[in-house]
Amino acid sequence: MLLRSAVFLGVAAAAGLLTGGETDLPTPGAGGPAAGTGPGAVPGGAAGPGPLTGAPGGLPQFPRGSPYRLEPMTSEGAPEHVPAAKPAVRTRPILELPADAQRESGSASAMTLTFDDGPDPRYTPAILDTLARHGVRAMFFVCGEMAVDNKDLLRRMVAEGHVIGNHTWTHPQLTKISRPAMASEIGRTSEVVQQAVGTAPQWFRAPYGAWNRAAFEIGAELGMEPLAWTVDTLDWKEPGTVSIVSRVLKQAAPGVIVLNHDAGGDRSQSVQALASYLPQLLGRGFRMTLPELPSR
Repeated sequence: MLLRSAVFLGVAAAAGLLTGGETDLPTPGAGGPAAGTGPGAVPGGAAGPGPLTGAPGGLPQFPRGSPYRLEPMTSEGAPEHVPAAKPAVRTRPILELPADAQRESGSASAMTLTFDDGPDPRYTPAILDTLARHGVRAMFFVCGEMAVDNKDLLRRMVAEGHVIGNHTWTHPQLTKISRPAMASEIGRTSEVVQQAVGTAPQWFRAPYGAWNRAAFEIGAELGMEPLAWTVDTLDWKEPGTVSIVSRVLKQAAPGVIVLNHDAGGDRSQSVQALASYLPQLLGRGFRMTLPELPSR
């Protein structure tokens, strides 16, 4: 509940300071089919609670877990508690791997594979098997309604070195819902991931690539960076395995982020396509890597 509380506190603080929170921001890759079948794509400062009255010795008290709660004062040598820095609120999502990140990965031909809408026990295990067979790590942007009943797959993702991102709870188009509803969609999903693997997501992707100011603000309040994509496999249209493979191989390039799906419909074509195009990419000298979090 702490993550959700933090979001609503941020929402309350921003409500009096910001206008136009539901204004759409254009971004590549927006649009798609109905919720749960289209491409998932991604996402201000929180105000602390006031002090409680009647505190012993006249000192203000705050609820347990609050970032404003006083630290014990009995140990002179106790280290100062420094809250984790939150990312800056962006106006556009990250679309590709920066050149310096590619150099740090040890390859000038680094790419990132991402999978949206899962986890789905019908398709996600086979995708994980293929990635493991080739020693490749990827990103999985999960929906809370799928993750809550498949926490074992979340744990497997982390155990095998993959990164879990937040893709909202029910895959709504964020630009068409209220800010409180958006905060719930994003906050609940982060809570489920944290409960399953011990850490909350640090990356967020708005469904359909539909971003607005509120999405960026809420994502940042929860400590997440917004990530989009540069190559859409269009696997959500179920165009056929050959078509999916062809799109990836034709658009493969240094720094690209590839959008795939492991849920939201019949994803057997996505599973087969990955098994085909991944070894071909590796054979061409491409290296699948994970994006680095920007410095804060």
